[in-house]
Amino acid sequence: MKIYIDFDDVICETAEYFTKLAKELFDIDVPYKEVQFFNLQKSFDLSDEQYDELMKAGHFPENLLAYKETPGASKIINKWIDEGHEVSIVTGRPFDSYEPSRKWLDNHGLNRVPLFCVDKYGRENFNQGCSYSMTLNDLYNLEFDFAIEDSPAAFEHVLHFENCRVAVFDRPWNKSAEFPNERFVRCENWKNIDDLLVTELTPQNLFTNNP
Repeated sequence: MKIYIDFDDVICETAEYFTKLAKELFDIDVPYKEVQFFNLQKSFDLSDEQYDELMKAGHFPENLLAYKETPGASKIINKWIDEGHEVSIVTGRPFDSYEPSRKWLDNHGLNRVPLFCVDKYGRENFNQGCSYSMTLNDLYNLEFDFAIEDSPAAFEHVLHFENCRVAVFDRPWNKSAEFPNERFVRCENWKNIDDLLVTELTPQNLFTNNP
């Protein structure tokens, strides 16, 4: 299988770190479980200037390297690779965060997984000189059989992958999200995600997904 994995809040605890930054920078105390929106500016009720400062601080290399791994992520991803699956990490992080992001993956035993930075949310100019950067059109031209996302804002992107099962990592900001179709399945943790992938690999589902 070709597997797409989002980075933030799928393999590392990004939002949890940002709640601490909001407290440190602006004395805004929003507990992680009360982060209602993927848009942190809205969740923390920040001005444009505060939001820019928060995002800049959150992407300092030393901060990116400090994010905690989501329990079970690296173990299961490496298991998939050992089983012969083709795994890619596709992130909406800024292109200039590639190096520390790559280092974080390597430090957590994910050195075999390629990382691609995609301008998922129209936040920056496309850097055509980097092999790891993609436009949305580049992404849409790829094929994936299984995807893991947490952001409702990214659901439209994975919809471009025909017959792709999507594991939605359960997070506070997607609790009330409406899923586009029955191929989107809520998963509470990495064990649930692995179980879903196993289900997709049953002969009946393989026949259904590949007529």
